[in-house]
Amino acid sequence: MDSFWWYVTLSAERELDDVLFSLADNTESIGTEFDELASGRVMLRAYYRSNEPLEHWKNKLLDAMKEFPTVKIEDFGKLENQPWNVQAEEAFPPLNVGENIVVLAPWHKGTEEAGRMPLYINPGCAFGTGYHESTQIVLRFMEEYAKPGMTTADIGTGSGILTIYAVKKGAAKSYARDIDPAVIDEVRKNFELNGLDLNKIDLATGDLLKGFDHTADLLLANILIEPLSTMIRDVPAVIGKNGTAIFSGMVENERERFLKILDENGLVPIAEKREGDWWGVAAKIKA
Repeated sequence: MDSFWWYVTLSAERELDDVLFSLADNTESIGTEFDELASGRVMLRAYYRSNEPLEHWKNKLLDAMKEFPTVKIEDFGKLENQPWNVQAEEAFPPLNVGENIVVLAPWHKGTEEAGRMPLYINPGCAFGTGYHESTQIVLRFMEEYAKPGMTTADIGTGSGILTIYAVKKGAAKSYARDIDPAVIDEVRKNFELNGLDLNKIDLATGDLLKGFDHTADLLLANILIEPLSTMIRDVPAVIGKNGTAIFSGMVENERERFLKILDENGLVPIAEKREGDWWGVAAKIKA
């Protein structure tokens, strides 16, 4: 186990508190602390593994912050021996999502409500634990669109939660890709925690859809708008005329911009969902 963690402290206007949490999640933060300042701004300290230099995490944050010019980095440094396990057990109670899903940390296994499909996730390991609104949007979409026998592609898999749900719903084949090789072993542990048939899953590192030469009935992408915009041109070749793509990770004020990007790339929205300030959309190729 690491003997220390890096931290980076962000600040923003009060109405951007959800954005701060999303920035931390999308840059693989392993934990956060949040505070409201007397000035009316809010501050979030995001913690990161020491297996990479501090500059690695700062650069990831700076790249993700480009869409939010008023978010600032206040300070950064090293923290010794933070007892994450104790904090995590208190911070991740079972969470019901949609009509039939419950997300649980492994220590809550067996406490799930009857009739809900349990998704067991080790919290803090990667983006997409299920506790963020953007992940919940995709899971709610998947209740409607994920069907037995489908092939799914989970781009930016994070914790693997979307692939876990796809396989539990009966997906015949699921592709899971993440640009960060450090999360792959943790994703595999989450798959094993859920008792998945690993023969149905193709898990690998990948930069969005670069080099992805497979097709899928259902493509899932829960990432920020910039990488979504970069990969969108490759989506039609993956889903074909009968497939569906689900995009999330955007705030409400990015809706019009992304709908225009869909249109420019031959895709049409078929449904939209919101959770708090977060927005997601399901799309198909234009007829």
